Amino acid sequence: MGKHGKHLVWDWNGTLLDDIGAVIGATNAAFAELGLASITLDQYRDLYTVPVPKFYERLMGRLPTDAEWTVMDGAFHRHYWQRAENCGLTTGAAELLAARQESGFTQSLLSLAPHAELIPLVRRYGIAERFVRMDGRPDASTDGKSGHMVRHLAALAVPAERVVVIGDAADDAVAAGHVGAKAVLYTGGSHSRASLSRVGVPVVDSLEEAVAVAESLV
Repeated sequence: MGKHGKHLVWDWNGTLLDDIGAVIGATNAAFAELGLASITLDQYRDLYTVPVPKFYERLMGRLPTDAEWTVMDGAFHRHYWQRAENCGLTTGAAELLAARQESGFTQSLLSLAPHAELIPLVRRYGIAERFVRMDGRPDASTDGKSGHMVRHLAALAVPAERVVVIGDAADDAVAAGHVGAKAVLYTGGSHSRASLSRVGVPVVDSLEEAVAVAESLV
């Protein structure tokens, strides 16, 4: 598929979409409703993990019950979508996607954002045509990306050894490793550089660098 079969799988939130400000704002607005103390961006990046209920476990000292999780998740998304309208693409993202497509390489989008909300949003930013496939989370599962990555690559019929995943979370690298693909992690999203560095894959500070490193991996 594409030039030499080389393929990038992009993450959305915190990677192509520069929404970490909206995430922190929504997190703290939801915490206020739930009686939890607010946190800083640095605290969020140090503590955030997938599956997300484990993030709340780190904050609360215990896993939330199913009923608590339903309230927490609903509160976060209600506040997040109010703020997401004001988010833009990460610096250079649109240009990188266009240049890669024009060079004959393929790329796709895989996100844990709800599929029904993800696709219209990507189209609104005018970049949907850059991807050969776009997949969001199809259900209410709190699982990480690994199972979704299996289905995503199967639908694309791309050999995992020709794939590099670019994301902002340790879970992106876990999902890549699960299928035998490579990964590059970007520091502009949900994790601190220190936490990303522990994953054991390349860590970069810009999407331009992410693409350059990805090109060297496959």
